[in-house]
Amino acid sequence: MEKEVLDFITKNPGCSSGQIADFLAAKTSLATVKRVLKELSESFYVYSSGKARGTKYFYSPLFAPIDIDEYFSIETDNRQIINSFNFDLIPNILNNVSLFTQHELELLDSLQKQFHKNYSTLPNDLKRKEMERLGIDLSWKSSQIEGNTYSLLETERLLKEKLTAKGKSKEEAIMLLNHKDALDFVVANPDYMQQLTISRIEDIHRLLVKELDVDFNIRSRQVGITGTNYRPLGNQFQIREALQQTCDLINSRQNVFEKALFALVLLSYIQAFNDGNKRIARITSNALLIANGYCPISFRTVDSIDYKKAMLIFYEQNNIAAFKQIFISQFDFAVKSYFL
Repeated sequence: MEKEVLDFITKNPGCSSGQIADFLAAKTSLATVKRVLKELSESFYVYSSGKARGTKYFYSPLFAPIDIDEYFSIETDNRQIINSFNFDLIPNILNNVSLFTQHELELLDSLQKQFHKNYSTLPNDLKRKEMERLGIDLSWKSSQIEGNTYSLLETERLLKEKLTAKGKSKEEAIMLLNHKDALDFVVANPDYMQQLTISRIEDIHRLLVKELDVDFNIRSRQVGITGTNYRPLGNQFQIREALQQTCDLINSRQNVFEKALFALVLLSYIQAFNDGNKRIARITSNALLIANGYCPISFRTVDSIDYKKAMLIFYEQNNIAAFKQIFISQFDFAVKSYFL
């Protein structure tokens, strides 16, 4: 029944519960339709406007279920997508929704409580060692997502002993060392990212791309993204405005998990820099977690292809469902794997 209701709302935005019930009269009752609408609203698959009899329902692409295998079975040029930056997404859509269901928040909160219990009883030297271990895992996986070929053991050797791996490029080593420097900075200065600003995002970006022949500044020309026809903003002033909207959105939220997930997806979506956008998103997301005393995430067990597919779905459909599940599963992994 949920599918039938969703299909009707998608084709008839602004419809009422009565109109849905009339259309499905042969299959169900108005009471059932209202129950389904309540469940869909609680899961954020639909959102409503108005009150009582004037309530109208709209489909929300943000959280709708997507069959990922089926979606990517369609060639890039044949997919029906939102192929340019959605100017309504940050100020008018994301600004008016919660990212997590009540059940998801209860799960995340219980995990955070477990982390706090574990962390508070650890001696300081063990805290440092565990953060170092998490930092190695994060540097490796974050770099691997970007095509870096260092193995986890090679990464550990590089970050601990400054020994480069044979057959690897200098740039790969620098990328990994820069991750460590950026994470070391946010760990040493946890209050720095309590309030997110464009200049602070730029500061972290400089750490991540130093010595990599990458422009530090917000880009002023159009860029393309491999594997998609989505085209991010090309105007420097519009990019800066989108970044400011992102900072304002994140700073306005009380829930730390929402702050971290917003940073993770939106800094990647905006693509403010010529290179390093997903890396800055992962470090900034972790900086927000660390600044608020939450468990950081290494992303160690996420499959790089799954990560990229979830991000492409957000680019092309403004749908966060797949990426949200990655965030939740990786937070769960982090709490159960570090600082024990």
